[in-house]
Amino acid sequence: MNELTDLAAYCDDLLCVAAFQDYCPNGVQVAGERPLRRLASGVTASAALIDEAVAWGADAILVHHGWFWRGEDPRLVGMKGRRVRALIRAGIGLIAYHLPLDAHQELGNNRQLAEVLGLGEVRPTGLCDGLLWRGRLPRPTAAGELAGQIAAALGRVPMHIVGRSGPIEQLAWCTGAAQGYIEQAASLGVDAYLSGEVSEQTTHQARELGLDYFALGHHASERYGVRALGGHLAGRFGLEHRFIDIDNPA
Repeated sequence: MNELTDLAAYCDDLLCVAAFQDYCPNGVQVAGERPLRRLASGVTASAALIDEAVAWGADAILVHHGWFWRGEDPRLVGMKGRRVRALIRAGIGLIAYHLPLDAHQELGNNRQLAEVLGLGEVRPTGLCDGLLWRGRLPRPTAAGELAGQIAAALGRVPMHIVGRSGPIEQLAWCTGAAQGYIEQAASLGVDAYLSGEVSEQTTHQARELGLDYFALGHHASERYGVRALGGHLAGRFGLEHRFIDIDNPA
């Protein structure tokens, strides 16, 4: 096995990849040619991330949103072809972990978001394939004040939909495109639900279910798991690690 394969085998076990039915392949997506000394990480394997990783001298890139999603055109043409060619020209490998990284109880996006927001009594609920989490604020907090705290922590003002009156203490959340879990969140009896993306119907659901809703931004909610995993791998395998944050307002 080469170094990148060794790294991916470790991640497969750590993140319990076999337990998930995902929409994309987890693990090595593009094999690299360079000895693995520098690991770049980022949310999405975009051209901008690849360019910055190449400029830094990365040997491999670790992402949450990789390539080869179910149902998409499999041909390496156009945008996808350009991205793949850039990696291959540089000899850089690509590894990606999607749902397994959302769910991991220490390094995952949901756990890491809770750390960034300073939530307590954090735990997965067992709902939505283990992706829906819950916790509590240190004290009951007005919705407007919570929005300000989220903005300060994430560097992005969340969209807030008012669904109830009174302070917020109990929260449920799932990072990324998880607005569809709002009914399951409401069933927990929490005061508010947080996810990355929002849909048109989410507004009506929040109001009718009686809970406040905060859309944090897909990218903003999912920066932290891949950064934590990259740091963990750097310590485990003696690598230099750099998290590259490509701005994305969505």
